[in-house]
Amino acid sequence: MLRRLLLVAAALVTIPAARAEVIERLPAGETRVALTFDACEGRGKPAYLDRKLVDFLVAEKLPVTIFATGLFARRNAEHLAELAKSPLVEVENHSFDHPQHMEKLSAEQVRAQVAETDAVITEVTGRKPRFFRFPAGNYDAASLEAVESAGHRVVHWSFASGDPTPGLSPERLKTWVLSKTRGGDILIFHINGRAPATAQALPAIIAELRRRKVEFVRLDEVLR
Repeated sequence: MLRRLLLVAAALVTIPAARAEVIERLPAGETRVALTFDACEGRGKPAYLDRKLVDFLVAEKLPVTIFATGLFARRNAEHLAELAKSPLVEVENHSFDHPQHMEKLSAEQVRAQVAETDAVITEVTGRKPRFFRFPAGNYDAASLEAVESAGHRVVHWSFASGDPTPGLSPERLKTWVLSKTRGGDILIFHINGRAPATAQALPAIIAELRRRKVEFVRLDEVLR
């Protein structure tokens, strides 16, 4: 408990904001693609890692970035810690309890969401997050400044895959993602067990992108 309190206290120490930037693509001229997966859990129904999706990513040795909420990281601590041992996996900050409109929170509340999640993820994985993703992509200038002042760069996505959409078929997800993906894209999917089409569609998506000579990267490999 003391260690966790120290982690939270350290995370609450702010630094001056320097960017006021939401990253939606990899650097200019980038031909690689980043696979990112949201692991969302709010104050309602518990959420768990999609084991079928995890098994595929591990078997294919794909570099991935997982944006986890603090509640999700705490509930899935054992499996997330094991997954994070891989040099192919980074776990980043997606708020503590997934408030859909962080722009409605005070700066102190935003920083608390970031700090508490940093503490949980650091305790689970041994590594402090450096990137943050706003739930539902909702933010304003004040909430962006609050996150950046906590030492995080904000990373969203190039286009929405829509994979949590109820009734979405794997074929439709595959067709949509492949029609939109270009070099330098940051792709977003969900790995919290609430996007059943993803595990079914992703093998075909990856196979086609590999045929196109796409190279997959973690965010921290290209966003220095």
